[in-house]
Amino acid sequence: MATRREFLIRSGKGLASLALLPGGTLFPESVQGSLTSKTPASAAVSLNDKIGQMVLVGFRGMKLDPGNPILADIRERRVGGVVLFDYDVPSQSPVRNIESPSQVRDLAAALKEASASPLLVAVDQEGGKVSRLKEKFGFPATVSQQFLGTSDDIAATRKSAEETANTLAECGFNINFSPVVDLNINPENPVIGGRERSFSADPAVVTKHAIEIIKAHHARGILTTLKHFPGHGSSKNDSHLGFVDVTETWSPTELEPYEKIIAAGLSDMVMTAHIFNSKLDTCLPATLSGRTIDGLLRDELRFDGVVISDDMQMKAISAGYGFEEAVLLAVGAGVDILAFANNSVFDPDVAASAIGILRKAVQDGKVGEERIDRSYARITRLKSRLGKGAI
Repeated sequence: MATRREFLIRSGKGLASLALLPGGTLFPESVQGSLTSKTPASAAVSLNDKIGQMVLVGFRGMKLDPGNPILADIRERRVGGVVLFDYDVPSQSPVRNIESPSQVRDLAAALKEASASPLLVAVDQEGGKVSRLKEKFGFPATVSQQFLGTSDDIAATRKSAEETANTLAECGFNINFSPVVDLNINPENPVIGGRERSFSADPAVVTKHAIEIIKAHHARGILTTLKHFPGHGSSKNDSHLGFVDVTETWSPTELEPYEKIIAAGLSDMVMTAHIFNSKLDTCLPATLSGRTIDGLLRDELRFDGVVISDDMQMKAISAGYGFEEAVLLAVGAGVDILAFANNSVFDPDVAASAIGILRKAVQDGKVGEERIDRSYARITRLKSRLGKGAI
């Protein structure tokens, strides 16, 4: 039997030690348990509908033409969410989903109308350099989270967040992939610090400003997303481009914003990072790691809300794992919604492929339907709050 190692996350602040067991198999024991353990079934809903809710996808189109593949994803495959972008990276074209406030409002309304159940209509509107709703399209100007954290003026953060939430609500969005709660440990980090996405290196500053962002969104019925768990702020590389190892730079302090916000009951969704951290899992990156998601996030931090992956098409995942392997590992680790931005590569069949993989895995007994039921229950609970404000 493998020797057990204990990694002390933090003492005296409500977190116990996290047990780490060296692995090596495709599905470690903890992941196998997550895939097959029992929960009450959602008997009245078809398996296809439940699995469809576990997929969020990006698409092309300023409006919904009848032949747009996203319509089949929504109507036939019952995908649970979509995400809008202002720029199409694969074609290097500014023509994607966003042109003006009225156009976005009409598009969001059409997407929701096409869905038989509540649809997540998401956007990355962090502010500053990561803003899909740009001033050049007629939207209000925004400032970065770094600007707000450096100013450390809660009233200013509240005002900025209220303006963002108002814009999102008026355009028909119901979830923002924000706030970023990564700590600015490495200011030269090409994907966090270098893009001014972090409030601060101080977890207390990050936490208080993130809470203001969340409360302002809730006041307008917009749900939010903490990202990127368990912490991307110390990395030296960009997980969009390939493998990222934070083992030597990551600190347990990076968990503090999650711990505090979850304990306050303000966390709607948590987005995983594709970073590798051998202190937490000796084999798998966070998005695919049961030790990190079901172990650390759910068991240690007591989060029972929706976990969404970062874009599964990013090279930190796609370059190291086959598509089917990544889908099954992520679900086995505890991910509830698989995000496919379709904006590093574009594959109109990506939602159908992911749904087909999960359906076959259930039919073959590789994934218990009870595992699907757990995610479906969390997603349904989240969607019951759409437009209703705070938890």
